[in-house]
Amino acid sequence: MSDTGTPDGYNVTAEELRQFIERFERLEAEKQEIADQQKEVMAEAKGRGYDTKVMRKVIALRKRDKDDIAEEEAILDMYKEALGM
Repeated sequence: MSDTGTPDGYNVTAEELRQFIERFERLEAEKQEIADQQKEVMAEAKGRGYDTKVMRKVIALRKRDKDDIAEEEAILDMYKEALGM
């Protein structure tokens, strides 16, 4: 440890710190822009008569493994049958 309380061989510089923070802030702004674009897509789909709640479920399903989905659906069917649904 150095006298400044930082590990030896590591110096905090204002410029480097500023660069990290600014990079993170740019990514946050990009993330918000993408989120806004996603909202616009869903609003457009809804305006065309699509059920956006179901669309979001389909999107989530497309991210998952097919075997996991099949297993979950089989269990769901079994539970529904047990309850007379």
